[in-house]
Amino acid sequence: MPRQQILTHTFPNGLTVLVEPMADVQSAAFSLLVPAGAIYDLSGQEGCASVLCDWMSRGAGERDSRQLTDDLDNLGLNRSEGSGSTHLNFSGATLSENLPEALRIYADIVRRPHLPEDEFEPVLLGAEQSVRAIEDEPRQKVMVELRRRCYATPWGLPPEGSLEGLGQLSPISTRMHYARCVRPADSILGVAGNVDPQEIIALAGELFGNWAGQADPLVQSGPAGAKRDHIHHESTQTQIGIAYDSVPYRDEGYYDAWAVVGVLSGGSSSRLFTEVRERRGLCYSVYASLNSLRDQGRILCYAGTTNERAQETLDVTLQELRRLPEGIGEDELDRCKARAKSSLIMQQESSSARASSLTRDWYFLGRVITLDEVRSQIEAITVPRLLDHVARHPAKDFTILTLGPQPLEVDRAVP
Repeated sequence: MPRQQILTHTFPNGLTVLVEPMADVQSAAFSLLVPAGAIYDLSGQEGCASVLCDWMSRGAGERDSRQLTDDLDNLGLNRSEGSGSTHLNFSGATLSENLPEALRIYADIVRRPHLPEDEFEPVLLGAEQSVRAIEDEPRQKVMVELRRRCYATPWGLPPEGSLEGLGQLSPISTRMHYARCVRPADSILGVAGNVDPQEIIALAGELFGNWAGQADPLVQSGPAGAKRDHIHHESTQTQIGIAYDSVPYRDEGYYDAWAVVGVLSGGSSSRLFTEVRERRGLCYSVYASLNSLRDQGRILCYAGTTNERAQETLDVTLQELRRLPEGIGEDELDRCKARAKSSLIMQQESSSARASSLTRDWYFLGRVITLDEVRSQIEAITVPRLLDHVARHPAKDFTILTLGPQPLEVDRAVP
């Protein structure tokens, strides 16, 4: 396999461009992160970043909304736009020869959006529908609300916002978010695929080199939610969310934490699936995931079950989390490593996955991790190392949220 090469260039205005050539593919992909996400929403205007991101694509530069959409479709661009917690994310993949024109259009979207008055109401209605869809899906809602309770505000707030916050938005306030937040400083453009790195850097300089913006906006911070909480919802089912402290992506123990979650929730042989669902038949769905902000991380767990079996499901799930220090099998670790190797092979062949990884790594680490480095990190994991990690980061001090007709006895479940 040829040695992975990544070219990095930071312009004087603070925009960083990362390019990874992939000679064996015909595609090229980009991921553009602009630090104007949901954490910058003003209090009482939650959802503003999400609305802005959609609104920005409704006409830009010399193109109205229809022409912009038609031109992107004519390029065969598989694209997405959305607001995350920290960034607006614009991404796309197409044939490599079409990438320069796609980047030209997205430079207009980011730097010269029309933000037309007549498109604001449809965008707002779409955002409200997204929030209502979460409200109508208990499984999604419990995990959205769990994040709100295990991270401080605004880091735990859902990017979709709230109906109350969306109701306070106007074209003026949303344009103010654009003027206050959308800026080149700390923006990141990742490009991967069959491209010439020097040509991409030159093109980025042409499109973004003279981009100017405001100073970093302040983030309004506040406390996390309650560590024990229940949301009343009349249903025949109960949703359970559990969170506890772990390590962030930038921590040297991240891959150990990843493997621990793999033991808990890596397929049908994992502990939660085997013990809680298969052996005891307590729930229809159970899983764990590793969630990372820049400087802190959490392990998030979910279980969905009937009301009659909800208390036992909570008790057994917590029991499985707490018994990790008792031992981890070599076979469990081997399965984690096998899944990781499969994922690495797929990343190696996907320009979209590589472009996304470039921007993610740069945001979290200030550098890019090569696939060989990831492979080496995974290979170096041993069972004794995992047990040492579990001892240093035990499952305790849980944040527990339930959603259903009756609260559960959390104090009984957690001594």
